[in-house]
Amino acid sequence: MLTSPSTSPVNILLVEDNPDHAELVMRGLEEVHPQAQITHLTDGEAALNFLFKDANQTRPDFVLLDLRLPKIDGLEVLRQIKADPHMRALPVIVLTTSSAVSDIEKAYCNYVNSYLVKPTEYSQFLDLLADLGLYWAEWNAHVKAI
Repeated sequence: MLTSPSTSPVNILLVEDNPDHAELVMRGLEEVHPQAQITHLTDGEAALNFLFKDANQTRPDFVLLDLRLPKIDGLEVLRQIKADPHMRALPVIVLTTSSAVSDIEKAYCNYVNSYLVKPTEYSQFLDLLADLGLYWAEWNAHVKAI
């Protein structure tokens, strides 16, 4: 289960424009991490507004970000998060259908924390989402050690 060190549910920002993919991610997260709090946005502009302008919003614990987004693409969202001194520590995980080497290189050149290609089988997808729990636990252990 994805929980923060204080045992409160983890807050996830999902930025995904494809409604079918978003539904699969949210359903999968609810299945493997039932206490996760998920905020779903459908474009890069909305994600940046949520992160930088909506002061009343709870900051997410990490971002699941698609690359192909309307208005502002995922790489630009990633660039702006990692360029901001108050946001750069926010873990950003690209979750996309693109396995193109150029997309992977661009993401890592912009300091993405992880790049995951969406599997085509649902059981593999659930395994990938379950692994996010391990990622979250390891990230928290690392942050606490600093």
